[in-house]
Amino acid sequence: MKLDSHLAEAYYNRGMAYVEKDEPDQAVADFNQALVLNPQDAKAYYRRGSVYYHKGELDRAIEGYTQALKLNPHLPEAYYNRGLAYYDKGELDQAIRDYDETLAFNPPEAKAYYSRGLAYYDKGELDQAIVDFSQALVLNPQDAKAYYSRGSAYHDKGELDQAIEDYSQAVRFNPRESQAYYYRGVAYHARGELDQAIGDYSQALALNHNFALAYKYRGVAYAMLGKYRLALEDLYRAQGLFTDLENKIKVERYIQHIKALQ
Repeated sequence: MKLDSHLAEAYYNRGMAYVEKDEPDQAVADFNQALVLNPQDAKAYYRRGSVYYHKGELDRAIEGYTQALKLNPHLPEAYYNRGLAYYDKGELDQAIRDYDETLAFNPPEAKAYYSRGLAYYDKGELDQAIVDFSQALVLNPQDAKAYYSRGSAYHDKGELDQAIEDYSQAVRFNPRESQAYYYRGVAYHARGELDQAIGDYSQALALNHNFALAYKYRGVAYAMLGKYRLALEDLYRAQGLFTDLENKIKVERYIQHIKALQ
């Protein structure tokens, strides 16, 4: 039995080495061998689950995390990662329950509040999402993703001042976040602050030259200011970048409307 235990640990350690080398199939094979020799090894189930998660095999990942938790219910990372897998499957209530379990451990982690906030956001429970994003920011005040996500929730609630403030914090901590510039532009656009909106759309486009929506709405903003040549240039670019017929048709309508105004 002692020999089996040592051999199981050797397979586990080699599996971890394969994880580091980004050789997931070899890692799974070694974790499997470790579990044949020691079926009570919670960490091997957990690590195998994590490999499956990164391979996109979500059901197998959930199975691994669940087995790990049966053997050792004091693994907050297993609850958290199982929550991520449920979230990726669209099973939001299951994800929230696992994030709840994660947060029951001390000290609670910012990433669990953030991830639970995303799940609430996707469920349309915006106030609860804002609470969780805010708690994540208490624990990690420089988390650009949490500012961006809380800004999105405020935006969806129509609270544009709060949304703009959060998008501004997001780009402060991550100046290469094109989506935050774009959505701050959308918020300024909604407030009728077209020059500010154009500035943000332009910044988003400097970071992502293929950002079709930014071209589209910068074009609309230019048209609202009477700058029809610039508007048409942007709308033609947007039309060329969109791959779906619905957006192409919408942009064509804008183009024809502007041409009629010239």
